Amino acid sequence: MSATPHSTAVLNPLVFASVAGLFIFLWASGFVAAKYGLPYAEPFTLMAARFVVGAAILVPACFVLKASWPRTIRETTHILVAGFGVQTVYLIGVYYGIWLGISTGVTALVVGLQPLLTGVMAGFVLREQVTPRNWIGLVLGFIGLGLVVWDRVLAPTDTLWGLVTLLIGLAGITLGTLYQKKYCGPFDVRAGVALQNITSCIVMLVLAMTFESMIIDWTGEFVFAVLWSAIGLSVFAICLYYWLVQRGAAARITSLIYLSPPTTALMGWAMFGEILSWQAIGGMVVAMTGVALALRNR
Repeated sequence: MSATPHSTAVLNPLVFASVAGLFIFLWASGFVAAKYGLPYAEPFTLMAARFVVGAAILVPACFVLKASWPRTIRETTHILVAGFGVQTVYLIGVYYGIWLGISTGVTALVVGLQPLLTGVMAGFVLREQVTPRNWIGLVLGFIGLGLVVWDRVLAPTDTLWGLVTLLIGLAGITLGTLYQKKYCGPFDVRAGVALQNITSCIVMLVLAMTFESMIIDWTGEFVFAVLWSAIGLSVFAICLYYWLVQRGAAARITSLIYLSPPTTALMGWAMFGEILSWQAIGGMVVAMTGVALALRNR
């Protein structure tokens, strides 16, 4: 991974496919990590532990790998603002939404609106061209996502405040992505994500100390959830996300998130024996078709 990639660099299709596949797998596993960890700690406490581990890994790694740190206060501020949306606000929305009783299906469906919102706003904010084929792909991706999670959307456990937190998380990652693409320019994703982890860690610790008991049940499942979410998500997945955004139109890259819920459904089937209906399988096919159309330049 290049230390200071140029924002307009073009990826080889094979490299893009490989990196995108790894990103999708790691991003989708976030729901699994949350499922393992939330029974043993409150949301802010769990996220604080995640970012403590993430920062403890990334900061020394940046010095060992000689990562390029931002040179100015302005550049650093832009990176932290983008990270506040993509990491801090987004995760608060998702974790607290699940904590307040929102089903996994509704969570995936609400967060899955991000590619459509990004596509709508990219034309106005970033002056990106989103072709009719791209729009068809974005809409197909959302329809496929709805088919995958439809049974769980009907679950009666959802709460109003949980939906509010999900919408806040959705706004955070959408605006953070657009902000990063517009204002951050080329930056070393290793150093940038390290700084974002430190900031998110401070925010989560303050919120946990203010609003939660910070009691942790130190089970093997909790330790696994923290390590997996810290290493797999706060370190690798978010670095890959920024790296891809730097090398492609924001609407095209975020359309990959449509593949996250189907991947999560497959993980649930493989790991927990959850039922995978033909409707869900059909939805995966529709979502993948939509992503293929959304990723095409013309």
